[in-house]
Amino acid sequence: MRESIGGDSASVDREELARFAKLGDAWWDLEGPQRALHKLNPVRIGYLRNLLCSHFADGDRPRDRKAEKPLAGLRIVDLGCGGGLLSEPLAALGAQVTGIDPAEDNIAAARRHAAIAGAEVDYQPLTVEALAASGASFDAVLAMEVLEHVADVKGFLAASAALVRPGGLFVGATLNRTLKSYALAIVGAEYVLRWVEPGTHDWRKFLRPYELTKPLQAAGLTEIDRAGIVYHPLTDEWRLSGDTDVNYMIAMERPAA
Repeated sequence: MRESIGGDSASVDREELARFAKLGDAWWDLEGPQRALHKLNPVRIGYLRNLLCSHFADGDRPRDRKAEKPLAGLRIVDLGCGGGLLSEPLAALGAQVTGIDPAEDNIAAARRHAAIAGAEVDYQPLTVEALAASGASFDAVLAMEVLEHVADVKGFLAASAALVRPGGLFVGATLNRTLKSYALAIVGAEYVLRWVEPGTHDWRKFLRPYELTKPLQAAGLTEIDRAGIVYHPLTDEWRLSGDTDVNYMIAMERPAA
């Protein structure tokens, strides 16, 4: 279940890159190989909308999360954007979204879908290291369902942190390395329920929360929020939870200068 990975950089896992690059237009198939990510999308979009509205004022006024374009004016980068499953909905909420991915095939698929949907997203075939080296900065830097697929997590996070402007946020979503996550995310999701192709995830690359926060703290960021995501089989939907044993999200702020 993922959006994509990191081109010619220490963070790139070539095998992972090839796996997701071959998806093409199947990224947007609701019953295709990314159907689990489509199911997850509403809860993570809702979480991001509420978090960003609470954190960033609209001029002198608080943002209205129920407004048609509640994220208007915010500059967001979606790291490892894949086919654009997260980038497009955030753009629809008014954000100025840049989606980067090292796989040119993913960027091509994202651009094709954006053209059909009339979505305004700046998709670029870049690694996070290349974008950070350009001196770019954003209000919000998102690494959603990507960290468990990179080769050098510390390097990826250091480059991600460099993209966060003073007062801005980094938000990461990934899988916890616990026995529970092995049972549910590997055995259950891949081999029993077949939500994703077997072998999509390597449990050894799942991250305990401190493995995510520690490199970001070293880069000057401070944790402001943490939430778990759990699946409810009776309603066939994902919901926010205090349970971070499997899926979780962490938001971290770079203090304003």
